[in-house]
Amino acid sequence: MPPSHLPSLLADKPLDHLGIVVVDLEEGSQPYRLLGLEQEGDDEEVSGQHVRVRAFRAGDSLLELLAPTANTGPIARFLKRRGPGLHHLALRVETLEDEIERLTRAGADFIDPLPRPGRGRSRVVFLHPRWAGGVLLELVDYPNL
Repeated sequence: MPPSHLPSLLADKPLDHLGIVVVDLEEGSQPYRLLGLEQEGDDEEVSGQHVRVRAFRAGDSLLELLAPTANTGPIARFLKRRGPGLHHLALRVETLEDEIERLTRAGADFIDPLPRPGRGRSRVVFLHPRWAGGVLLELVDYPNL
């Protein structure tokens, strides 16, 4: 767990999105459409993660629906083990490298500390759930916007 003397990551970092695993994007989208949420942009494939993503705007944040595109990859493994549902919480940061360095010095446990491409021209990195009380945390920046 993060030491209590560290500044809260949530205190100054906005929620970027919640990642929700679904079997099928069309079927998984129905509840959010019925709630009146509108799709944000086009579906996007993140080939390195073997996932197709559809985003819905919910205030200042997004709900990202994640459907596997292959039987391999983290989303397919999650779906096989746990079924559809909440996968991760993503926090927007100013500069990914700065946060990686700061959190590494503080003893954070990353799944992989190297930024990789995400949806919407973002870059992402994941913190291990054992470090964050069982929650998979994603840090996101948008360097090209």
